Amino acid sequence: MNTPQNLKQVSSISAVFPAYNDAGTIPSMVLQALIALRKVTSDYEIVVTNDGSKDSTAEVLNELASRYPELKVIHHPQNEGYGCALRTGFANSTKDWIFYTDGDAQYNPSELVNLTQALADGVDVVNGYKISRHDPWIRVVIGRVYHHIVKLAFGFKLKDVDCDFRLIRRDIFNHVQLESHTGTICLEMVKRFQDAGYQFAEVPVNHYYRSYGKSQFFRWKHLWRTFRHLSKLWWKLVVKKEHLQDNQTIQQA
Repeated sequence: MNTPQNLKQVSSISAVFPAYNDAGTIPSMVLQALIALRKVTSDYEIVVTNDGSKDSTAEVLNELASRYPELKVIHHPQNEGYGCALRTGFANSTKDWIFYTDGDAQYNPSELVNLTQALADGVDVVNGYKISRHDPWIRVVIGRVYHHIVKLAFGFKLKDVDCDFRLIRRDIFNHVQLESHTGTICLEMVKRFQDAGYQFAEVPVNHYYRSYGKSQFFRWKHLWRTFRHLSKLWWKLVVKKEHLQDNQTIQQA
């Protein structure tokens, strides 16, 4: 097993966390990310988007930022959606690689080290896939159905397109523009990356029970909204394939 002395080093990394009502988990996420980042690079930052949280997330993040200069916090005055929070984090990242995961502690930032060790020549994105999903059974069932539907509908090649634990070459975002405001941004991201020819590596990661707060995804109203957004995204990326024309325009510019 690798030790901190012989871990593969990365030029620089921005760790991005979207946070919504995550006051109980975001401190540990930031601290674990700091520890992991120091093992694999000397040039790093952490970017957290507080997406209009109604709990004490803003106060907690401001306190952390006063103690850790590596932490950059952006506050959305009101909740704008998961996709907007992620896009804000990406836009405010400055390092060569972007690592992101959620602020709810269902993934462990210390496993960022495993993503960096999977980097090789030609790899643009390292995508995690859940070893086992630890959620209430109804969420596991809905998650599996969702996974199979979107994998078939969008032609995804990854084992787990819905695993929000990724390491991405930052300059990809100079060529791929994301538009989603909701959780469908993950599907949009992978589809656009895949169709643009970027190369993926895949790494198993652990998934944990939610210890604080409530999921915003597994609510019937939200699921219906997600279905509508998915339908629009499918029409745009699979049927009309507008992004392929955009890629050609960028390459010719």
